[in-house]
Amino acid sequence: MRLKHDEGWNIPAVHPFYPPLPAVYRNVKFQFVFFYASPAAVQEFLPEPLEATEDGLCVASGLDVPFCTNYGAFQESFIVMRCRFRNQTGFYCSHVFHNGPAGIAAGREIYGTPKIYAQLKVRQMERCMLTETYLSGVPVLNISSSMEEVVASDAMPALTPAWRLKVIPRADGPGPALKQLIDCTQTTQDSEVHFMAKGQGKIVLGASPLCDLTPLAPLRYGDAFYMESSYSEGYAEIVYDYLTKETS
Repeated sequence: MRLKHDEGWNIPAVHPFYPPLPAVYRNVKFQFVFFYASPAAVQEFLPEPLEATEDGLCVASGLDVPFCTNYGAFQESFIVMRCRFRNQTGFYCSHVFHNGPAGIAAGREIYGTPKIYAQLKVRQMERCMLTETYLSGVPVLNISSSMEEVVASDAMPALTPAWRLKVIPRADGPGPALKQLIDCTQTTQDSEVHFMAKGQGKIVLGASPLCDLTPLAPLRYGDAFYMESSYSEGYAEIVYDYLTKETS
């Protein structure tokens, strides 16, 4: 079918690489480890105009997705860091390591999620969840956390607003054709938390020629959380357009 001038989802237009939203997830297992890094180090990972908070709070997370309608089964790890955008305090996602090709394309193209193809091992050993992340065979992010106390589904602090930087390069020269700050707070819909537990966690940051997270080395740790949930992902919100200087 011929593609109309004002229509299109992604390429190839007739048989797109990933289907339109929403994407439905079932029985996803998460771990979250809260830790505090140097605010000066956090600042170096943030794009303008975001500013690091004084406490240097960061969160490392690993997850196992056994079922997703749009992207299949996959594993992932990521880091977010607390920061300010104008008069709001929220979290910016600097790195997402992912082992599913369709999910990488969708995350980058829809939300600006900084997904990088990596090798991941996500598993549970006794009462601990372990996530090992390798980039071209080099360990860059290992996360371990325990489940010691069952807690309410809202016990973990919210990681919102959830900011991403969406950049699409120009085809006719260097520089961005599109550059936007995206808020993914409203992306998660129909969320159902099946189980939540609190415990302790540790992370090990590594460096490869392609990625160096070691400046974010923990100075101290906060709580760690384990969560099992089902949800769907819809559309996000553009909060700042760098090229037009418009804001929502």
